[in-house]
Amino acid sequence: MGAVLGLCSAAQLACCCGSAACSLCCSACPSCANSTSTRLMYTLMMLLVMVVACITLAPGLHDQMKKVPFCANSTGLVPGNFKVDCDQAVGYLAVYRICFATCLFFCLMALIMIGVKSSKDPRAGIQNGFWGIKYLVVIGGIIGAFFIPEGSFASTWMVFGMIGGFCFIVIQLILIIDFAHTWAERWVSNYEETQSKGWYSALLLAMLSCYALTITGIVLLYVYYTKPDGCDLSKFFISFNLILVVGASAISILPSVQEHQPRSGLLQSAVVSLYVMYLTWSALSNSVGECNASFTGDKQESKEDLYWSSFDKQSIIGLVIWVLSVLYSSIRTASSSSKITMSDHILAKEGSGGQGGLIANEEGDGGEAGREETKVFDNEGDDVAYSWTFFHIVFALATLYIMMTLTNWYNPSSQLSKENAASMWIKITSSWLCVGLYVWTLIAPAVLPDRDFS
Repeated sequence: MGAVLGLCSAAQLACCCGSAACSLCCSACPSCANSTSTRLMYTLMMLLVMVVACITLAPGLHDQMKKVPFCANSTGLVPGNFKVDCDQAVGYLAVYRICFATCLFFCLMALIMIGVKSSKDPRAGIQNGFWGIKYLVVIGGIIGAFFIPEGSFASTWMVFGMIGGFCFIVIQLILIIDFAHTWAERWVSNYEETQSKGWYSALLLAMLSCYALTITGIVLLYVYYTKPDGCDLSKFFISFNLILVVGASAISILPSVQEHQPRSGLLQSAVVSLYVMYLTWSALSNSVGECNASFTGDKQESKEDLYWSSFDKQSIIGLVIWVLSVLYSSIRTASSSSKITMSDHILAKEGSGGQGGLIANEEGDGGEAGREETKVFDNEGDDVAYSWTFFHIVFALATLYIMMTLTNWYNPSSQLSKENAASMWIKITSSWLCVGLYVWTLIAPAVLPDRDFS
């Protein structure tokens, strides 16, 4: 499935280079919906931006990066009256500017697409085509952002980054909960249809593995982020989240919940519990004080240490989850469980339009044979499969999240440190919100019996 969708996206990308490239690529591309290939193209754009941002953090480019325009007069002050020092922070400041330009691009696209109801709208061409121009706009925006004087840009944009990052975490929570429900429902359905012990064993193994990892994470958090004397706040976060995941697991198997959702069970709870423990770990890694196991006490890190601290275990896991979430939102279509998880506002619906809007086809003599086999077809002729404006808003927020993740939610000053109380509270609050959203998906059908969740 992933290979098929990748070819569909490649077909659209090849069309940026001219008709010859388009025909060559499309000849090997299976048919797919335009709504899917378009979302994958924007996802590819996001992944390329992430790669470029990662490259700017490479220590081998550090000396060259100091020659960029915004470093020429780095005299701005950030909260705490610390002077911006490009000798250390140039990589982070570059990431901020790359993501700033990309975020503005998606915000502009969101404004342009307001009110689009179907692909018959003249603006549909902007959404589904002109890829070469779009990439040039993003590249030009990034180059222009490097000429923004430092001043208070970094500290101001960091505030936007934390707010946007939190909003995307909420969206990511909804997608993960939807994934957990979809995964469990599909495997339970397979087991009920086949009565195969293999599916039952797979369900049991997946559930036990997730719970085992959750318990292991809890133990490690107590070992590395608490001390016998003190660290009361860290102890509270770990203990409270432990109580929350145990409570959510118990609710998932209550008779009243099972009556309305027979396929709800411990597998979903195990996935949510594991993600909550990750958020707890991520929050504690930004905690202030000696209880932070990531804090070494050495404020003067070398360039290489500073680079590798941007790609520690917590950040790498965060990047992996981000990539999977963005891909999931691009290829997944809303299902019956999506109304319960509220992901139907994020995921695409099955298009109701015809296939008259031809995006790419095989050329034939006279052009008639080329219409016989549509490669990327328009499935939004009568109604859009997803909100185009909301889609771009989500990607703008995803850009801010990746910006904060790549910089470890640091304050971009010369006093670089993982200690950031604001980001700690953002992440721990999102973990509580995650449990709350999951519990709501469990009790919603029972609390609102008159509402149709199918």
